[in-house]
Amino acid sequence: MEEELRVCDPEKTDHTKDMETWRIFKIMAEFIEGFTLLRRYKLAVTFFGSARSQLGPEIYNQTTELAKRLSESGFAIITGGAAGIMEAGNKGAYEAGGASIGLNIKLPSEQGVNRYLTDGQTYNYFFTRKVMLSFASEAYIFFPGGFGTLDEFFEILTLSQTHKIKRIPILLYGRDYWEPFTKIFEEHLLNRYHTISKGDLSLYAIVDSVEEAYDTVIRDVRC
Repeated sequence: MEEELRVCDPEKTDHTKDMETWRIFKIMAEFIEGFTLLRRYKLAVTFFGSARSQLGPEIYNQTTELAKRLSESGFAIITGGAAGIMEAGNKGAYEAGGASIGLNIKLPSEQGVNRYLTDGQTYNYFFTRKVMLSFASEAYIFFPGGFGTLDEFFEILTLSQTHKIKRIPILLYGRDYWEPFTKIFEEHLLNRYHTISKGDLSLYAIVDSVEEAYDTVIRDVRC
C-alpha cells in the first residue's frame, strides 16, 4: 500500500511565534554596552580556558603568572569572568594592579563571576558575548578547556582565516593538550581531505611555558 504523505502544519512548527520583539532591543543593548566597555582598553590579551578546577594547580598557577607578567607590560587581561582558568587570568592581572575584565554569560546552572575583576559585563546571549570576545584583544591565548573553549577557538581561527579580523597571535597553551588537535588539522583536514590550506596551519602556535607565551605576545603584538 502506498505510504501516506506527511504534511507539516506551519502553524504548529513555527519557531518564531514565541519570539518577543523586545529581544531585539536587549541584543542591541548588549552590543552597545560591550563595545563601550572594550573602548576603555587600548591594549589587551584574552585568556580562554575551562571553568572547571580539575585541571590542577600547576596550570592555574602558570595562567596566573602569565597574566601577571602581561599586565605588568601594559596589557589588560580579558577572560570569561568565571572560575578555573578564567579566574587564574583575572587573578594575575588583579594582583599586578592592572585591568582585569570579565565577559561573563548567564547560564541555567548559575556561572558566577570571580572576585578578581575590575570591570566587566554579563551577557544573556552567547553570540553577543562571542562578538565582544572576537574583537577584544591584540592576542588570544587558549588554555585547556571543554566544548566552550574549542568553540571559541574555532570562532577566532575562522575569523582570522577568512580575514574578518586582522591577523593576530593565536596561542595554544600546553602541548600535551593541544597537539592531538593540531595533528588532526594537519593529517586529516590538510593531507587527507584537503579542506584547509597549508598556510592555515600558521594561524596558530603552540606554546608550552609562561616564558614562551609571554615572549611570543611581546614579539608579535604590534603595539
